[in-house]
Amino acid sequence: MNTPASPKAVVLLSGGLDSATALAMASDRGYDCYVLSFDYGQRSLTELNAAKEIAKQLKAVEHRVIRLHLEDFGGSALTDHSIDVPEEETDEIPVTYVPARNTVFLSLALGWAEVLEADTIFIGVNAVDYSGYPDCRPEYIAAFETMANLATKRGVSGDPIRIETPLIDLSKEQIIQAGTALGVDYGLTVSCYQADDDGRACGVCDSCRLRTQGFVDAGIKDPTRYQ
Repeated sequence: MNTPASPKAVVLLSGGLDSATALAMASDRGYDCYVLSFDYGQRSLTELNAAKEIAKQLKAVEHRVIRLHLEDFGGSALTDHSIDVPEEETDEIPVTYVPARNTVFLSLALGWAEVLEADTIFIGVNAVDYSGYPDCRPEYIAAFETMANLATKRGVSGDPIRIETPLIDLSKEQIIQAGTALGVDYGLTVSCYQADDDGRACGVCDSCRLRTQGFVDAGIKDPTRYQ
């Protein structure tokens, strides 16, 4: 008797804490994980080195890194070196927001998912402990999923692709606790917006502050290497 094949998922992996946890959750749910990362001209490329190690540790079936040139547009502190990474909190959408980034990433993940005949795309967006990015909200994800199934052969054939956001309602504390229970090695992850060439974090950017507080709240030793 043939064993039924495991379902396939495309998982977006930046190399940071949240996306690593989303990958672990997808794997724990029984998916064969095809991991997709992007070199999009971001300020710190050490997160891509981290993504490669995380994909190995969590036994991804395949890991692809796609080169994009979002730095040609700029408009973000992460892709334009003339804009400083802020080190203070703001009530507005911060300059670390990369215009339309998740829309671009999800669109490419959607294409690969169709080719793979994958049922699901996982993305580690979070609407609780996040920086106010508009493309991390539940209503955005729901709208993209609707669009995806209007725009694809699978969708119009009655076999829709789902967008899974397992972290969407979790605090950073809860994310760290969940990932630790699933065996994520957070020492491999890089969350800092301006990590150095060795992957050491600045400790002062918005992403670092959220990550540091998350480990404090979770009561788990912070394995982050700081500059």
